[in-house]
Amino acid sequence: MLQIFLPLFLMTFAICLFMVLMQFLWKYVSDMVGKGLELRVIIEMFWYAALNLIPMALPLSILLASLMIFGNLGEDLELLAIKTSGISLLRTMSPLIVLTFFISVGAFFFQNNAMPHIQTKFYSLLISIRQKSPELEIPEGVFYRGIEGYNLFVQRKDRKTGMLYGVIIYDISKNNVDEMAVIVCDSAKMGMSKDKLSIVLTLYNGQQFQNFEGAAPYGNREFVPYARENFKEKQILIPFDANFNRLDDSALEGNPGSSYMAKNLNELKSSIDSMQCELDSMNFIDRKTMKNYSFLTFRNTYPAQQKDSVLEKAKKEVHQIVSPDSLFASKDLQTQVSILQHAYSKAENNSNEFLFRSMTKVSTQRLINRHWIEWHRKFTLPFACLIFFFIGAPLGSIVQKGGFGTPIVISVILFIIYYIFDNIGYKMVRDGVWVHWVGMWFSAMILLPMGIFLTYKAMNDSAILNRETYAAFFKKIFFIREQRHYPVKEVVMDKPDYKEIARYATQLSADIDAYLAKYRKLRYKAYWTDNQYEEELQRIKNKTESMLDKVSNSENPFILEKAEEYPVLIQHQRPFKANSVMARICMYLFPIGIIFKLISFLFERRISNDLLTIKKLNGELLQLINEAVKAESIAV
Repeated sequence: MLQIFLPLFLMTFAICLFMVLMQFLWKYVSDMVGKGLELRVIIEMFWYAALNLIPMALPLSILLASLMIFGNLGEDLELLAIKTSGISLLRTMSPLIVLTFFISVGAFFFQNNAMPHIQTKFYSLLISIRQKSPELEIPEGVFYRGIEGYNLFVQRKDRKTGMLYGVIIYDISKNNVDEMAVIVCDSAKMGMSKDKLSIVLTLYNGQQFQNFEGAAPYGNREFVPYARENFKEKQILIPFDANFNRLDDSALEGNPGSSYMAKNLNELKSSIDSMQCELDSMNFIDRKTMKNYSFLTFRNTYPAQQKDSVLEKAKKEVHQIVSPDSLFASKDLQTQVSILQHAYSKAENNSNEFLFRSMTKVSTQRLINRHWIEWHRKFTLPFACLIFFFIGAPLGSIVQKGGFGTPIVISVILFIIYYIFDNIGYKMVRDGVWVHWVGMWFSAMILLPMGIFLTYKAMNDSAILNRETYAAFFKKIFFIREQRHYPVKEVVMDKPDYKEIARYATQLSADIDAYLAKYRKLRYKAYWTDNQYEEELQRIKNKTESMLDKVSNSENPFILEKAEEYPVLIQHQRPFKANSVMARICMYLFPIGIIFKLISFLFERRISNDLLTIKKLNGELLQLINEAVKAESIAV
């Protein structure tokens, strides 16, 4: 199993990694195109991106490989041979379970030890690429604003010589309209300085216009003196950094907003504890400030030893405390306005102060959430590898389809489901809606029961993906009748004994009469406690099928047509076995028991009608048998 699984796993891992790497390329292609990056920088970017995407590719590759290997074994009947030899599915999976466990342990150490350095390198390189100035490419016929502080217009370009014709340059680098300069020339040639920090423009046959600094009086712009310069050849330098400046990794690690990416488990937990202590201290200070300086500010004017004694004395000396509303109404209008303005100003100041404090606390709590996300991700990836194996292996043995077609479709669907739930949990934790452990383990909570269910079904050889099983279930739910079909057989080895069939039909009719006399109206207590109801119904069903099996060997088309009219009896559906503990509990829980009994009325009615139909068809079948016996005796 290991010899088969390992090459397949490595192949699927390479395929999955390539797929997610292409997704990365489409996401960040706009940041890399047109920057004039060296091949070495691009290769390094893709290398760190591939390492950074391993957590996404690893579970998908395990799912796909396990699906393919057990699908191939099932399709080639090798899995059937293994089970026939007495080896269970779980024992067959045991070497791969051990291998997946070691892969999960390796994924944990990769997440904890290597991933912080990889993410730091990756994001620092990505930020450096984004900050890199685009490669200079001035279009024709439009103003180009890619150079900060300058607007360039080129009427026409000569691709072979690199000459620019009909050039207009607006120099607004000084951020002052009065000091703006305009250069117009017939032609120009562009180049870069040796240090790649400036653009060298050689201008031919043109003029330069520039306002005198401070020449126009304030508010008077009817006439502004300017200087004009005519030139045949002029060279100007425009600041433009075309170098690739790599961001230092320490800048990303020292940034509080992104430092969580460069930490392992111990560092993350230490940072969470320190930030939580800081947040608790801010909450304590805010509550104390709010108590002393917002709601009870009037007490701050009392002496420290007499803050409470003043109130006690007021209660003793004054029999009736004057309400604030009546006290406010006793003041004149100007005093009331002054009091309201003072209260409004104080409330506004307190609101602004606590709003600023709350913004600091929200950012701290958000940073704590991001640290918890990274902490849980160290464990969710290894656990996802185990879950996907216990989904893929049993599902492959159930589907029994090898190759790339069906396994890839199933793997993509399951991984999309996992990715959606994982992304939902991540966003809920990031925004503080859910507790961190609930959100980060949300996808595992959804997929773990699926893995347990599929493993249980595969070990018991359950046909959960058999179309006929679901067809029979929906037929039973929606009371869709099954149709019998008894064609005339070309060769009959065992000819029917019509006398025995007639005896079977007569006995079957008698059993139906006895059954309907006893159970046609099933009482409430008998529905929950009578065990014989289903047993006798099953006995009638077996007798009917045995009789029709003998009838199917007949060469008489009329008898066969009559046999096809027999209905297929269904089983009575009860939620629990009759006379069991749960059945008696439902019987005594009167509202629940009544609901189940009302639902069962549909089954009882159909069973009674089918039994009456069988009894009627038995009589008609006996007539046809008698006619067939007479015809055979006449022929003899």
